[in-house]
Amino acid sequence: QTLSNLTVELSTVGDLKLVERPQSYNIGPLDHRRFKANVKVSSTETGQIFGNVVYDSSTSAESTVINLNEIPIEVMDYIHPATCSDADYRRFWAQFEWENRIVVQSPVSDLEAFLDHIVASTNMNCLTPRFAAGESNFLAANLYARSIFQEDALVNVSIEKVGEKIEGYIRIRAKSQGVALSLGDRISAVQKSKDLLEP
Repeated sequence: QTLSNLTVELSTVGDLKLVERPQSYNIGPLDHRRFKANVKVSSTETGQIFGNVVYDSSTSAESTVINLNEIPIEVMDYIHPATCSDADYRRFWAQFEWENRIVVQSPVSDLEAFLDHIVASTNMNCLTPRFAAGESNFLAANLYARSIFQEDALVNVSIEKVGEKIEGYIRIRAKSQGVALSLGDRISAVQKSKDLLEP
């Protein structure tokens, strides 16, 4: 049977904008079409693209709708490690109004391993010089990254070893709320990762 007025309908959540909607087609048996849609991403923010395929059929009076799996847009796709001076970091920290504070409660006891995991999982650069492991039960470090949209992301890690686990806080500061919240979600997820428990 021929599928009439077949189109892909898309909608977005987050700082995403559908630039143009795909046109509709009439598709006969064994025929195929390729659809293309442009989505504009204007800031570093987690988002999602939802969609469905809609078509009319000669055997039914109502349109048929097929839901598609959502496509996640991850903040990590747009953030890259960067460097800045201590003076610039302090200036950014004072200027940026959006802060997200994450409580750290990890079953891991190695402070350096925990910090390395956070740095790697967030595409950030550790600006704080590293010291020999095992010297202290406390660790504080400043992390920095910049997005492809030239948005700065600052993270301060302040953790301590309490018995056989790690406790403390991770504070995120950014100019936009989206960056602060998205990075916070990412850090909350990766601090509980099973990778940290593997020797």
